Amino acid sequence: MSATDVDRGTVELGEFRFECGETIPELEIAYEAYGEFTGDNAVLVCHALTGSQNVASYNTPGTAGQARAWWGDIVGPGKAIDTTEYYVVCANVPGSCYGSSGPSSTNPETGEPWGTDFPPVTIGDWTRAQRRLLDHLGVGRLRLIVGGSVGGMNVLEWAKQFPDDAELIAPIAAADKLDPQCLGMDAVARRAIRSDPDWNGGDYYGTGDDDASPPRQGLAIARQIGHLMYLSKASMDRKFGRRSAGRDSGIEGSDALFPPDKAAAFFPYREVESYLDYNAEKFVDRFDANSYLYLTRAMDDYDLAEGYGTPDRAISAFEGEVLLVSFTGDWHFTVEQSELLAEAFRAVDVPVAHHVVDSDHGHDAFLVEPENVAPPVADFLEAGVAGRAITDTAGDDDREADDGDSDFAPVHTSLFSG
Repeated sequence: MSATDVDRGTVELGEFRFECGETIPELEIAYEAYGEFTGDNAVLVCHALTGSQNVASYNTPGTAGQARAWWGDIVGPGKAIDTTEYYVVCANVPGSCYGSSGPSSTNPETGEPWGTDFPPVTIGDWTRAQRRLLDHLGVGRLRLIVGGSVGGMNVLEWAKQFPDDAELIAPIAAADKLDPQCLGMDAVARRAIRSDPDWNGGDYYGTGDDDASPPRQGLAIARQIGHLMYLSKASMDRKFGRRSAGRDSGIEGSDALFPPDKAAAFFPYREVESYLDYNAEKFVDRFDANSYLYLTRAMDDYDLAEGYGTPDRAISAFEGEVLLVSFTGDWHFTVEQSELLAEAFRAVDVPVAHHVVDSDHGHDAFLVEPENVAPPVADFLEAGVAGRAITDTAGDDDREADDGDSDFAPVHTSLFSG
């Protein structure tokens, strides 16, 4: 298979027991793979909350937006994760809706969608499912496991569950657990879905000739809350300000997700509202509301230290190297949270670099700033934490070289600075 070819499909991996104790008779995992496996060149990419296995190709049916080629600037021929050199695998996690087993997939015992009868899923379940898929593909030890956001939590779980299975791990814009503010906002988003009359207790798919009426408005509101979490104040001010989008908003009519009230005609429909409405409209056409409930709960539930007491004990068996990447404008998964992870790895003498990117894009920076993500990832793949484009927050001796302009001093001279 050439570097530009895509091996895509859905594999049946047999009976699967979830951490909750429930079992399904057949776990199906949808995946995409790029490049040629040579025995020691495998890279696993873990997708974010509503992402898909479609990490770098543009023609997977049913995907759009950030589910289509969502890291195409990072993965591909000649890119940071070069598919002419590496065999790159990305799997859709259980509970999602892009081909893997989840609420919208078919329960073989009933012939109908699982709905909320599908077992609750955890990030630990995602990790074990990925291990099963890699076994099926003939992949043992990995050169690198990398992922952003909740995908970064997935990466951390690999170091905890399978500490011998990767030479390198790179959690990007991630944390060992969510803080209370994010937990609260996720809870409100789920309430928006469950409060939609069309949610119908999770049984909204329809069968045969039945009309399906999914909870579009509830899911749209949930996604809008998510978008506000992913952007920073600075990026929103720069992108939208208080500008009006005009009166012709495109939300009028009987099919409108958010029909305006009569008095709204007196006030401006602002660009930030237009952005949120437009993206919500696109999102509800490609994502499943129950999957949103399942995946946000998995993210909210995750705590790296669970079962071990502290994060450093949880990852103490890992003997590879670690690259942590964080972004200064990200208040969803903060620089401080990544630094706590770095301290945990340092405490157990795991080689680690915490590379901080000065950015005001917010949490979305790991997706929209390939020029800042690609260089450290590429160099990490080649040389581990000694990569020349990688900086680290540790090392007081190097702070003088930074002229006091930053709290985060480089350990290695960057070829890509300035």
